[in-house]
Amino acid sequence: MYRVGFGFDAHKFAEGGKVILGGVEIPFELGLSGHSDADVLSHAVCDALLGTIGAGDIGSHFPDSDPEYKGISSLVFVKKALSLVRAEGYEVGNIDSVIICERPRIAPHVQEIKDSVSKAMGIDDKSISVKATTTDKMGFTGRGEGIAAYAVVLVDVR
Repeated sequence: MYRVGFGFDAHKFAEGGKVILGGVEIPFELGLSGHSDADVLSHAVCDALLGTIGAGDIGSHFPDSDPEYKGISSLVFVKKALSLVRAEGYEVGNIDSVIICERPRIAPHVQEIKDSVSKAMGIDDKSISVKATTTDKMGFTGRGEGIAAYAVVLVDVR
């Protein structure tokens, strides 16, 4: 039996902080604003994982009102969501994701991001796709106001 989950997240740029994507720090003059590390890719993957088992969204499991999650690595959320998926008897088949921003350039970091997510989840990096695109200067990402990410996760019965 297969199940599919879809996730989306976006964070705005802010002075200070860092840009973290899939647990990897990407050099940039601005950071992403958020309660945790504002890792939009990990948040999208987490939501997609939770979606495969109908378990709500990242905010219902890891609310930004909880001080426990202040500044935490979002890969912690991914690992916890994955444990819920596995507890239901499913295993990740693959992850397909897209990071959307004009800057910083993501392409030079794609393999490092895949390796980081792969290690955190204990799955083969060949099961993870990370792509990057722009919106040709349209919308909030096009104006350089922040970064967005989409993720789709396929799981199947172990």
